[in-house]
Amino acid sequence: MLSKNWLTEKHIDFEYKKYVLLAYLKEVHERFGLNQLYPSLAEIIEHYKSLSAIRENHQHLLSSIPQRISKIDMEKMMITYSKMLEDDALMAEIESIINFSIPKFEYYLREGKKIYDFIEEHLHIQSVGLVPLYPDDGYMFLRGGESADTKVYRYHITIYEQPNEKYRAIHTEYVKSYSKGFINTFESIKTDLIREDKRLPNPAAYAVETEMELPLEETFLPIATRALVKHVATTSCRE
Repeated sequence: MLSKNWLTEKHIDFEYKKYVLLAYLKEVHERFGLNQLYPSLAEIIEHYKSLSAIRENHQHLLSSIPQRISKIDMEKMMITYSKMLEDDALMAEIESIINFSIPKFEYYLREGKKIYDFIEEHLHIQSVGLVPLYPDDGYMFLRGGESADTKVYRYHITIYEQPNEKYRAIHTEYVKSYSKGFINTFESIKTDLIREDKRLPNPAAYAVETEMELPLEETFLPIATRALVKHVATTSCRE
């Protein structure tokens, strides 16, 4: 894991920060090679946004610094201006680190997105039984690989509204697992869950499957939850 304040922590030195960053990205590369996307992909997104904002604000700061007359050439009728506050060596070092780092983060953003998109394309989502009028509360069944058990999660989707946009967030809680077999169909699992928990007499239930063998916590679960949010939002709009 790369600290959120890695840019300014300890020594602000280009060679040192280059070593720190490349060591971190080597770990990210290894995790991506194992299809382990999270938390690395989320971290890279945050680091990229942070560095981009710093660079943008730094450039804005420099452009807003007032100027003063440093030289008047009467023969050429030219006036030369200079910044009242010059960019010092420390800021120059930070800028060098940022300019080196942003392309590195961009590369792994693209690589992570390729893996994410490929896995998402191989997810199959289907409703189990009738979908209730309120599908934002219910169960998500995960089954990955050839011989995988079915893992059940309770989910709740919350909608946050802002003036120009709506955001959907999902919270999941692990419930239990069912071994693979003819008895434990998705329909029978849903029936069993209703019998055990009377609080949801007619819950929404969605099965998310893939033929791929994926790390559960690092990849399958986070991608499945995001895919489910999009699926529920899309089907709700159609209805």
